[in-house]
Amino acid sequence: MSGVRHHTFTVSRELDAPPETVFRVFAEDELRRIWFKLPGRGAQYSFDFRIGGEEHHESTFTQLDGPDEHVVNRGHWIDIVPQRRMVQHYGTAISGVRMWTALLTVELYELPEGNGTLLDWTEQVAFLNYRGDGGIDLQHLRGATGLRLNGLAKAVAAS
Repeated sequence: MSGVRHHTFTVSRELDAPPETVFRVFAEDELRRIWFKLPGRGAQYSFDFRIGGEEHHESTFTQLDGPDEHVVNRGHWIDIVPQRRMVQHYGTAISGVRMWTALLTVELYELPEGNGTLLDWTEQVAFLNYRGDGGIDLQHLRGATGLRLNGLAKAVAAS
């Protein structure tokens, strides 16, 4: 047994904008930086939105009850279909320890009568290092995804 914990989850949002606008908020660096952020200080970002392109985010997060954590998130775009789908493989390391890797699929569907977009964010994640049975880490990742999508909705509304 490898000890790796596997999970799949989907978080959905209805957004009051057409798929073209939602896609643009994913694809354009300046708009993406509005909502796709790591917590902490000293944040560094690089973003190359194309098939084969890399995305890299890192920052240092100060905990109230523990040592600072250096968070690094690095992804590669596997598939991009404008206004419809984006697929990325990414991994996250904390203070030099590889914590998880995931396949992320974002799908955009036009709502009936052109009244916005349904966004489905699905992650197939492998926790390589985790606390306890991994349940807390899964809750953390799902919660962070929900917060990120709340920020996405604000960026879409502002664009």
